[in-house]
Amino acid sequence: MDSYKLFNWGLLFLTFGLMIYLGFLSSRMMKKGDEGGFLVAGRSLGAFVGASTIVATGFSGWGFMGSPGVTYQFGAIEVLGNFFFAPAMMIAVLYFARFLQRKAADMGSNTIPEYIAQIHGGGNMGRLVQGVAALITILLLLVFLTSQIKAVGLLGASWLGIDLTQSALLMVGVIILYTMLGGLAAVAWTDTVMVCGMSVAAVLIMVQIFGSVNLGEWEASLNAIDPELLNPATGGPYGDSVATVFLVLPYAFLFAAVLPFMAIRFLAFKPDVKLHKAGVYVAILGALLSLVPLVGLYVRAQVPDLADPDNAMPVYLEQFMPPALEGLITLFILFAMKSTANSLLHTVASATSHDLRLAIFSHAFKSAALVLWINRFAVVILGVVALLMMLYAPPFMLSWLGILGTGTLLASMIGPVFISTFWQGSAWGALVAMLTGFGTSGYMMLFADVGWLIGPLTGCVVSSVCYIGVSLVTKRVAFQRASI
Repeated sequence: MDSYKLFNWGLLFLTFGLMIYLGFLSSRMMKKGDEGGFLVAGRSLGAFVGASTIVATGFSGWGFMGSPGVTYQFGAIEVLGNFFFAPAMMIAVLYFARFLQRKAADMGSNTIPEYIAQIHGGGNMGRLVQGVAALITILLLLVFLTSQIKAVGLLGASWLGIDLTQSALLMVGVIILYTMLGGLAAVAWTDTVMVCGMSVAAVLIMVQIFGSVNLGEWEASLNAIDPELLNPATGGPYGDSVATVFLVLPYAFLFAAVLPFMAIRFLAFKPDVKLHKAGVYVAILGALLSLVPLVGLYVRAQVPDLADPDNAMPVYLEQFMPPALEGLITLFILFAMKSTANSLLHTVASATSHDLRLAIFSHAFKSAALVLWINRFAVVILGVVALLMMLYAPPFMLSWLGILGTGTLLASMIGPVFISTFWQGSAWGALVAMLTGFGTSGYMMLFADVGWLIGPLTGCVVSSVCYIGVSLVTKRVAFQRASI
């Protein structure tokens, strides 16, 4: 093992120790048997920590590995698409977080499926809605988690000089440990450390790229390879029209406001947090990280024959960064991927141990300490399941699999979570909306060649119409029965 590999291993174990320590501190901050502390960090997140965990989770492995790969293959259209996430997240924090935070706190909601059930009346029908929301969340976020584990495993393998299986096992093992210890508080605090490293990595990458390339020669090289890299005639992966890339803005807003692993952060903010400050932090951090996909264009000009576009970032680090900086930046990128992986794992485990438990058994488990250990045990089980899914999954493009999971989940949840903010539907409306959104988006992503955004957004429209339509019908029927 050469000196640089030893340096990389040293960096890794140093940060592993820090993450585990933060998980341990978070576990001590929770009261004994405090399930709310595990699920929503005791509603204790301040503006900077809350903003940091939102940005770290939103950009993550997709931003540092998937997006440069998409840019390498499709060109500058992805740089524009990626940029829309920063303002979209800021808008979600400024104009949606407060309502969700206060409403959930009033009802005592500790997860998004529980919030959906409670806002639609609770009772036996609410338990059914909560259970269906939990099952959809588990299935689709396990798909997304699979892509995140592959991303972190691929990068860690090349960085440490080990194979994919060993790398994924090592990274996932540490994520399981600190998430199990401290729940969402551990996830948020480790995300805060991680997003600081991610920001440093973005700055170093931009300094290297713009310090080593002549912009005119860069443009000429890309045009010689494929003129559509800089002047696209289509929306690339997003659809046939160039205009379809602008759909990323509403998609990204709903991504931040509706998806359970993102929206749960809104539930975890302090009651008196200044959300305008959080919005400013989100905008600054998000804008900085939005520059990272330029790596794809840089590598396309320098190494135009990559067999796998998802290797754009690893090839960039290996060939164009000094070894010491390569190791440091790779560590920060691993931070990025782990920041989403830990959020997904926490959300999937919460949906299993909390939402499915309440949907099936109601309040059969009375011991708070036992419930907390059920939550922690679920983190271990679901982490192992996601690792096995990654090891045996067929080849896939990281960004596509991520949008399959998050886009379909977004289509399922838009009515019960977002539209219910402005217009209150019924439990039947919520149930039908989730199922139709799931079916529409999933079918279009898997079997229709319509681009990456058209399927989820079409699913959102169908789900929203069903939410409103079914709710109106069921409310009318209920009113007629009450009048007889």
